[in-house]
Amino acid sequence: MIETLRQAAVALTLAAPLLNVPAAAGEAGAPPMLGFSSTAAAAEREREARLDAALDPAEMRAWLERLAARPHHVGSQWGRANAEWLRERFASWGYEARIETFQVLFPTPVERALEMLAPTRFRARLEEPALAADSTSGQKREQLPPYNAYSIDGDVTGELVYVNHGLPADYEELARRGIDVRGRIVLARYGGSWRGIKPKVAAEKGAIGCLIYSDPRGDGYFEGDVYPEGGYRSRDSVQRGSVADMPIHSGDPLTPGVGATPEAERLPLDEVPVLTRIPVLPISYGDAQPLLAALGGPVAPETWRGALPLTYHLGPGPARVHLRVRFDWSLAPVHDVIAVLPGATAPDEWVLRGNHHDAWVNGATDPVSGLVALLAEAEAVGELARAGWRPARTLVYAAWDGEEAGLLGSTEWAEAHAEELRAKAVAYLNTDSVTRGFLGLDGSHSLERFANEVAREVADPQTSVPVLERARAARIVGAADDEARRRLREEPDLRLGALGSGSDFTPFLQHLGVAALNFGFGGEEQYGQYHSIYDSIDHYLRFGDPRLDYVAAAARTGARLTLRLAEAEVLPLTLERAAAAIGEYVGEIEKLTGTMRRESEERARLLADHTLELAADPTRTFVPPPALDRVPFLELAPIQNAASALAAAAVRFETARAAAVERGLEGATRAELNAFLRGFERRLLLDSGLPGRPWYRHQIYAPGQYTGYGVKTLPAIREAIEFRRWDEANAQVVVVARLLDDARAAIEAMTAKLGG
Repeated sequence: MIETLRQAAVALTLAAPLLNVPAAAGEAGAPPMLGFSSTAAAAEREREARLDAALDPAEMRAWLERLAARPHHVGSQWGRANAEWLRERFASWGYEARIETFQVLFPTPVERALEMLAPTRFRARLEEPALAADSTSGQKREQLPPYNAYSIDGDVTGELVYVNHGLPADYEELARRGIDVRGRIVLARYGGSWRGIKPKVAAEKGAIGCLIYSDPRGDGYFEGDVYPEGGYRSRDSVQRGSVADMPIHSGDPLTPGVGATPEAERLPLDEVPVLTRIPVLPISYGDAQPLLAALGGPVAPETWRGALPLTYHLGPGPARVHLRVRFDWSLAPVHDVIAVLPGATAPDEWVLRGNHHDAWVNGATDPVSGLVALLAEAEAVGELARAGWRPARTLVYAAWDGEEAGLLGSTEWAEAHAEELRAKAVAYLNTDSVTRGFLGLDGSHSLERFANEVAREVADPQTSVPVLERARAARIVGAADDEARRRLREEPDLRLGALGSGSDFTPFLQHLGVAALNFGFGGEEQYGQYHSIYDSIDHYLRFGDPRLDYVAAAARTGARLTLRLAEAEVLPLTLERAAAAIGEYVGEIEKLTGTMRRESEERARLLADHTLELAADPTRTFVPPPALDRVPFLELAPIQNAASALAAAAVRFETARAAAVERGLEGATRAELNAFLRGFERRLLLDSGLPGRPWYRHQIYAPGQYTGYGVKTLPAIREAIEFRRWDEANAQVVVVARLLDDARAAIEAMTAKLGG
């Protein structure tokens, strides 16, 4: 059924340019444009050509060098100076520009210490040295040292255990080998999931402390030459980052659900649910190597071994370590820069475009490269406005503060303006970092056709083919197997990845139900300096995007997305792609239950075999995994039926809309249709939110409780099944099916109004 739905969606794409009237003779050969008549499309393309011509690589480089000149973390002097500079730039380009400030919890380190007490003594360096080849790496007085924000204070001593990536499956493997981390300190390597999941799981398993290091297999010398000879992570480079439990909520830990204004009620620190339960510290692989070398116990499984020149053992011990961290738990200001270009005919419909401006240190790649693309786009749009053009809808450009610590600025702004956004927001377009390489697209599937249309009309700087086609080629080459490669070749569009978390789209999509798109370029850079002092201007201009070609490509892409959403006569959000994606997620739930049922049966056979083998040989030491409860019958019919009906209704709606647009829409009908389209994503929310984490209201996309940035689709159902909460799974099937039925009814009502 689901493959049929996807084929139907593709057939619609190929057979009819929905939302468009036929192109005029003067536009022969020009592709149709979603939501535009041929006359309006011609005017839009002329604007886009003028915008492309206005981009200035020299100016973009100067902006990059200015913004990344000094460390600019939350509460820093350069962070505030950057915010003022950004506001002045937007104002000079004709925007109504302001800074909105929120007071948030932002702990900074007072004390950090790590030493090995046995079998030999070693004191970790815990710092990154300045390099002569990197002109900003010596700004030590302004740099935040390596640490993990929102780790609790702690002073602990214990045996060390190596836990691979520190995920639930890794602890299952340790348990099979008879290794228990209770009362011990764990050493995990970065990768496999978001960093905040590692101390979360460690605490649940009884560990008393957590160290996280960057193994050179991930982004160090295993990948290529290390900095400064190459772009990859050197032995003393450390990845900073937040370890707050963001799958509970993003934003200020003290004010969940409300903007962190001076009058906001704040939680006491001892009641904050997103702080870690054990102390955490990130370290370099230079500091990790002596610890790993001192471990005994079993040799680690092959897939757990990194690229350090040693045999990876699991422990526990004989390595014994002492970890001490202490923080200043003060509030700090975050400064969001908001620039508004009011709409001429629909000022109460907002197109939002954002990138953050804060960094852990200098952040030339993350986030300044993406911010420079946004600035180039905004300046060129402002130039159009100064020449007499005004967007139909209001444009809101945002440079967020505090993203690195937990999406602080965007979340507090979205919470503070929640009612306005629910009423007015059309879509939120996000970038973060831009480097040389391939277009990446993730987002709400109602934006999938629109995003692909834009990607077909932006040229790749290196090959001059559309960035869409180069990205498709990269996906085909990187496909897992021949069958996946065949499907990619047959699919004319790039499928959008579903959004989990990890950047500023989160509060808009998953808390407020604003359709969101996250885009950028990358994949051909040498980027081993994530969240270190070496994410610098020097590094970026050598190994990121030396001529800023892809920064300019991101500006061209962002400008087209932003302007077309602002100018479209009918909003280019299409529902058949969204409905087809939901149907596919339902199919994945069906497959998940089957896989888990087979796993339970296999586990039972393994235990039975082990019992027989143990009876024959009592000296066996292998510890089998524990038994799994039987996977019962789950009543999935309600959501299967709801998804099928939603898909059919969405296809009928798109057919009716195309016909209505071709006939000509009266102003009132068009306004009602646009209001329905911009509000459709909100129909996928529940006010009660997800079970156990009500801040996340979207029922189709959410970050997983143990994946962090990684998405869980149909999260209430999927995670209930994964956690083996069978009654909850059946209950959530009914809840989400009812939500989809309500969305289907709304689609059918709008279809009827269009004459379908």
